[in-house]
Amino acid sequence: MAEAFRTSNHAAFSLHYHIILTVKYRHKAINAPMLARLQEIFTAVALAWRCTLVEFGGEADHVHLLIEGQPSMDLARFVGNLKTVSSRYIRKEYAGHLSKFFWKARFWNSAYAVVSVGGHASIEQLLEYIRDQEAPPK
Repeated sequence: MAEAFRTSNHAAFSLHYHIILTVKYRHKAINAPMLARLQEIFTAVALAWRCTLVEFGGEADHVHLLIEGQPSMDLARFVGNLKTVSSRYIRKEYAGHLSKFFWKARFWNSAYAVVSVGGHASIEQLLEYIRDQEAPPK
């Protein structure tokens, strides 16, 4: 299957990121309605950043996002924006539920995980390809 590339003025790209966010103290605070609401919020934030939420899922203490990004995005700022916006909405809309878990205005852990995903080749294939490049003429 050929991979589809997105384009901008000066680039063709296919950038996918697997982002994992955990609830503060790994409390099992996320319920089914919150998970659905988080998906709505993350979709809107991604759209504002000209990105796409490709896939979303989670459990009571963490969520996984598969994001299709672009070369110009500042990934750390994007993740920070995802966390800030979603935390504000969730804490406001589910204050009663979250009061059982948190005494302060908290929702997400300060840390997060991001893994680049996909491409045409594995790391091993890329290493081999780079090593096998012809040397330039002398």
